[in-house]
Parts: sequence; structure tokens; C-alpha cells
Amino acid sequence: MNSTNNYQIKTALISVSKKDGIIEFAQELLKLGIVIYSTGGTEKSLKEAGLPVKSVTELTNFPECFGGRVKTLHPAIHSGLLAQLDNPEHIKQLQDFNYQSIDLLVVNLYPFENKLSQEEISHEELIENIDIGGPTMLRSAAKNYLWTVPVINPVRYNQIIETLKANNTTIPLNLRLELAGEVFQETSYYDSLVSDYFKSYNKIHTPEKFTLALKLDQNLRYGENPHQEAALYGNFTNIFKQLHGKELSYNNIVDINGAVDLINEFTEPTVAIIKHTNPCGVGTANNLLDAWQKAFETDKESPYGGIIAMNDTLTLELAREIDAIFTEVLIAPAFEKAALELLMKKKNRRLLTVNFKKFAENRNIEIKSVAGGVLVQSTDKELYDESMMKVVTKRQPTDDEIKSLLFGWKVAKHVKSNSIVYTKFDRTLAVGAGQMSRVDSSRIAVEKAKLMGLKLSGSTVASDAFFPFADALLKATEAGATAAIQPGGSIHDEEVIAAADANNIAMIFTGMRHFKH
Repeated sequence: MNSTNNYQIKTALISVSKKDGIIEFAQELLKLGIVIYSTGGTEKSLKEAGLPVKSVTELTNFPECFGGRVKTLHPAIHSGLLAQLDNPEHIKQLQDFNYQSIDLLVVNLYPFENKLSQEEISHEELIENIDIGGPTMLRSAAKNYLWTVPVINPVRYNQIIETLKANNTTIPLNLRLELAGEVFQETSYYDSLVSDYFKSYNKIHTPEKFTLALKLDQNLRYGENPHQEAALYGNFTNIFKQLHGKELSYNNIVDINGAVDLINEFTEPTVAIIKHTNPCGVGTANNLLDAWQKAFETDKESPYGGIIAMNDTLTLELAREIDAIFTEVLIAPAFEKAALELLMKKKNRRLLTVNFKKFAENRNIEIKSVAGGVLVQSTDKELYDESMMKVVTKRQPTDDEIKSLLFGWKVAKHVKSNSIVYTKFDRTLAVGAGQMSRVDSSRIAVEKAKLMGLKLSGSTVASDAFFPFADALLKATEAGATAAIQPGGSIHDEEVIAAADANNIAMIFTGMRHFKH
């Protein structure tokens, strides 16, 4: 494949939604002797600027119709975009139909993405902002890149002009290929946006073909480790606003997402301390300061370098407490001005606000990569199955135990499996996460509580999945737990229930597990 292309640009078709820079670009094309055709609003803008452009109807000999829905969907346009200029038969057919080649196509698309972000926009208006003619022309030109130069990105305007000036109004092959690839990337993204919108009307949860429209949100310095490349795609920065601190890392973002996912389980003032996606302390109270103290008492070692999230405004009083330890990220819906000023004194501490409503709206699917593809699942938004939830032991839990069990169940849902969580009704006491054995998770939690000087007597225990045998439950009773909550469903449930009854333990089955791998 040659790196040059000797076909001069003689005609251009311009039809753009984004008008920025288009007048200056068209002026430069005209100076180079290039004839410009245009459509609708673009034609109007260029003519109002005094530029001698021609209407696309001079190519089609057919008026724009159906309220502008049909302007460029015409054989004259696509013949001009798709004709191969080194093919004598194609040249003859252009002449026979009195069509002409279109050498440069400049198009950007209707602002469907911008409209989609508007909360009050109607379905009908969104539909009218689905571009049909633009992507169709662009794909034709990109397919025929050897003879038609497709330009979709306004950032390219200066480069195109400089290249034309430097190459006798020709565009080298390597740039033509680059521009064609850019078109297919952009139109693919655009089509995926439209597809994603219509998915909300589709009751099929596992379609035969899966697409996802994501654009670069920000480049990251590296991934989980410095030798891994990474980037963030989507609209994360529309949900979280960084107010201070160095740029977020890959691991920060994973932890931030997990922290807010956990905090969303609570309505009362709550503070969660996260380390490597696991909560190492969660507390609730009438105010965040008391909630913080309860969360911090669970584990005063692990919060070093951790993530702290809360669901109410971060006050100066709380900021003074948190400022005493090193933390990577603080997340809150808002910061008091004085609290922000204090916390910003440490330049590397990252401070973020979160829009909880947007967060919840954007937590619909989870994706994990595997060799040759991705695993896709709906997010784990439920907490328990009310129709299956029941007390299975002889002893009924007390009101305080029920509050404590449900608190622990909310936390256990967000701890890596196998998880064991000891709680009171308003705080975690010990967390055992991610062990191969549920007994080991319980043992680690108990040892951590002892290290922190916390007594588990009178606590309740939550397990994210069923107790396969009675041993893990007995470990919890030895530690002082008086009630347990678990999904149930083991073939040894009766054995586990019998062990609970023998130790006067109240136990609830939720009918729903919360594995977190």
C-alpha cells in the first residue's frame, strides 16, 4: 500500500451539527479552489458569513424534505462518495448520471449524546436527534477513503488545511486511513449510545449481541500495578467531582466505587472506612462524628491509607478527627467550607463529592473481563428475599438483635467472600474477609477484635453465604455472638439450626446470598 495519494481535493460536502471553527475551515478550503456544497443550517451559517457555498440540492436536484429528515439520502450523494476514481466503469457511470465525485466529506453528528444527558428531555425529541444521513455518508466516505476523505472530528480542521497546502491539495494515504478509522470508531460509539437507550425498552436481559457505549473519561497513570496500562471510560467524573488532591489511581477508583456502593445501603448518617474494597469499619449515629468514631473503633490500623465515605456533609469537627490520620480519599455529598480548607492542607489527599442519585442510576450492570470476552451481570441491588426471610431457630431474636443482624447483613454484602461480620445495631465490631474457609474468616475477625480491645459478647454475626457446616457458627458463638443471619440453603441446614438451638442462638435465613468475588 503506497503512502501517497495523488487525487486532488476538488469538491467538499460540509454538513455539521457543531459549527465551531467551520467558517474558518470553509474559508481556507475556498482559498484552495475547492468547491463547497452544504446542507440546511450549515449552508445558512456559511452563506451568512459571506461564503460562496452551493446547496446540496444542486447535486441531488431534489429538495430537502420531511422536516429535514431527508437531505443527503440520495444516489447522487452516495455515488459521489463511493465512486472509485481509478475504475473507468465508475467514472462512466458518474458521467451517465450527471453525478460528480465528492472528494472531501466534513460531517459531525446530531447531538444525541448531549440530549441524552438532559433530565427533562422527551422520548420524541431524543428520536429526532438520532442522526441517519450523517453516519450513512461518513461510512460511505470512510469505506471509500482512497478517493473520499472523511472528517468527523473538528479538531482535525487545521491539520487538514495544512496538509492540503503542503501537498498540492492532496491528502496522503496514511492520513486517509487514520481518518477512516476515526469515523468507524465514532459512528460505532454513536450507534451504541442509541442502542443503549433503546435497551431500556427491551425486556431481554441477555441479548444475543452486547454493545456498550463508553468514551474516555480520563487516562490513568497505571493500573493495579505500575507495569499495567489503564484508563477510565464512561461518565464517572459526572458522578464524582474531585475537589482536591493528586489524580485518582485505578485502585482508588475501584475502592471509591465500593465505598459508595456500601454507603448507599444506609439512610441514617453513616461512615464507612474501606481498604482494598473491603469495609474495615462502618458506623451509624445521629451525626457523622459519632458514626466516624464507631467505624474507626472497629479497626484503628487498617484505615491508614484507606478510603472514607459518608452520606452527609463533612463538617469541620469531623474533618479535625480525620485529619489526624493519613487517608487516600475522602468522599461526601458535600464539605463545609472550613472543613475543606483544613483538609486541603495535605496536598496529596483526594477530596471528592458524590451525587448519590446519579450513582444509583448508573449502577445497573457489572462487567468483568475473561479470556476472549466479558462476563456481564446485573448489579446486586437487593438485600434479602422478603418472601423467604424467616427465623429458623426456636428462639426469636430480640428487637435489638434484629437491628444488629440487619446492620451486619448490609455490611457483609459488601465484604469479599467468604465474609463474616460481627456487629452491634449501629457499628461493626469485627470483619473477616476473603478467606478460603468461612471458619478462617471468623477466626481472623475474632483475633482482630481482640487486638482492638473490642468485646464480641452480645454481638450478632452475619455470613454472606450459608454456613456449610456448624463449625463456623460455633466459632461465632464461642466469640460471644447471640444471633446469626445467613442465606440458608445448605444441605446441612438442619445440622446448623440444631447447633444454634443447642447454644440458644437466634438465627435468620434471608433466602438470598451475596457472594462478592
